[in-house]
Amino acid sequence: MCKCKVVKNHIIPVQLPCSVNHVYLRTMPRILAFDYGMKRTGIAVTDNLKMIANPLTAVETAQLHVWLQQYLAAEQVESFVVGLPSRLSGEDTHATQPVLLFIEKLKEVYPHIPVFTIDERLSSREAKQTIINSGAGKQKRADKKLLDTVSATLILQTHLQRIS
Repeated sequence: MCKCKVVKNHIIPVQLPCSVNHVYLRTMPRILAFDYGMKRTGIAVTDNLKMIANPLTAVETAQLHVWLQQYLAAEQVESFVVGLPSRLSGEDTHATQPVLLFIEKLKEVYPHIPVFTIDERLSSREAKQTIINSGAGKQKRADKKLLDTVSATLILQTHLQRIS
């Protein structure tokens, strides 16, 4: 019996990839986007046709590489997109260097998967506004994991607009 968790047509391995092939869900590679943070990383993914950005999850950053290995064992990924933080003036922030190190690690561990960056200056503010506009209650708006996944989705949507 399959032990994978299927969420919106995405396979998330619970422990190890299952023996079921899931060919019908693995036919087209996707694009995976990250809103990298010191505590959590928001993750978004495209649909099969790479037209729509969907929030996927938020993972504790310390567990991100383990999660990514499991995800890549179950899904084909064409490229990574990482939000690159900077000030409105264009200068680096305190978060820029850890993101650059994460990008280098992605390139080192997955050299066959290209990594793109997107300016994420206003993604958190935009994500907050998107959550408010969705009619989410106060408790839902305070959920930082939701904010991280919506930010990753906005980063991915920006990338999709740039490549279309």
